[in-house]
Amino acid sequence: MDAVALDRNATEEPSAAEGGSTTTPGARSLSGEKAQRIVEAMRRSVARRGTAGSTFDHVSREAGVSRGLLHYYFGTKEQLLVEAVRRDCELRLELLERQLSTAQTADDFIDLMAENLQETVRDDPDFVTLVFELFTLSRRNADIAVEYAELMRRTREQVAGMLADAQHQGILRLHADPEAVAEVLFSLGDGLALRMLAEPDRDFARTVQAGIACARSLLTD
Repeated sequence: MDAVALDRNATEEPSAAEGGSTTTPGARSLSGEKAQRIVEAMRRSVARRGTAGSTFDHVSREAGVSRGLLHYYFGTKEQLLVEAVRRDCELRLELLERQLSTAQTADDFIDLMAENLQETVRDDPDFVTLVFELFTLSRRNADIAVEYAELMRRTREQVAGMLADAQHQGILRLHADPEAVAEVLFSLGDGLALRMLAEPDRDFARTVQAGIACARSLLTD
């Protein structure tokens, strides 16, 4: 295949059969299966190489799609990173909401949140790395900073809604505004996750229990 053909393959828009769309960039909808492959490939690449080393060539090969498809839907690897974190957060918050819907007591609620954090660090450290990479990138890129702040706002408000619902049901008794409590819980979780990843061989059981005691002081009588 000659160089002209290679360049055409790298830049052409995908057909409708590929999941193409006539909408403008940034509003394009990628089919679920292809999107998941691309997002998973980006997660793996960032965990191994960091954002700087995660080129569209690497990600497209790992996802089994054309580089042109990544350019068409995401424009830049930074926007792909934002989308990867956004999709992951949405899925994780949906799962957390389903889990918390089974809580009958404050202890149930707190234990489920603590278990969710430990499972994420243990079973999917790539996600934690992805979030921290996006934060680091947001400090250098104004557009990504806006995207990151919006993502933080949405996740904070969603968890605040879960807390407010639990309080309405009589499961929790919040000692501050739901959004403020959600922010503190995220801060605890993010800090613990960072330290747990930094020292994977250390036993964090007592640290997690201390974090649970902090959460209990905000969520219960």
